[in-house]
Amino acid sequence: MLYLASRSPRRTQLLARLDRPFRALDLEVPEVRAAGESATDYVQRVAADKARAGLASVLATDPEAVVLGSDTEVVLDGRVFGKPVDAADAAAMLRALAGRTHQVMTAVALVGQGREDGVLVVSEVSFIDIDASAIAAYVASGEPMGKAGAYAIQGGAERYIRHLAGSYSGVMGLPLQQTEQLLQTFELKGVAHV
Repeated sequence: MLYLASRSPRRTQLLARLDRPFRALDLEVPEVRAAGESATDYVQRVAADKARAGLASVLATDPEAVVLGSDTEVVLDGRVFGKPVDAADAAAMLRALAGRTHQVMTAVALVGQGREDGVLVVSEVSFIDIDASAIAAYVASGEPMGKAGAYAIQGGAERYIRHLAGSYSGVMGLPLQQTEQLLQTFELKGVAHV
């Protein structure tokens, strides 16, 4: 059985698009960057930590379990923008991203008994300049909360995106093409479509 080690409704919706039965696991996995840890190492480690924690939670009842973990981080000039802690933090993140190009790193880890693999997808997102009133209105909408970098590409923030190079679904939280390939390496076949 395939499990998704994530509380994210977006990841659940995205994984469902790949037409495989799966169960979502509600796990609490710390997301704390270690001193000196690069952004790429951090996002890959957190994805693997989630997958391993998920596997540990179901292995006793499902020895054939395969668990998918994923993590997404917004990175600008080496700084990792996590989820905003409050409205002021969200506004500060958006001010920093406005008029600039940043990276969105999404790591996917897949683990099973004695087996582990993963992929890192890096996309570049360019924002237009966003004035203070637009930032205030977007923050007041509540959408930035719980989102890496304080924005949802599939939501109201889409109007601020001048250019995207990479994976749209990866920016949302799960790069579907790369995830599909990873699942196939584990021989987890999808539903055939005619």
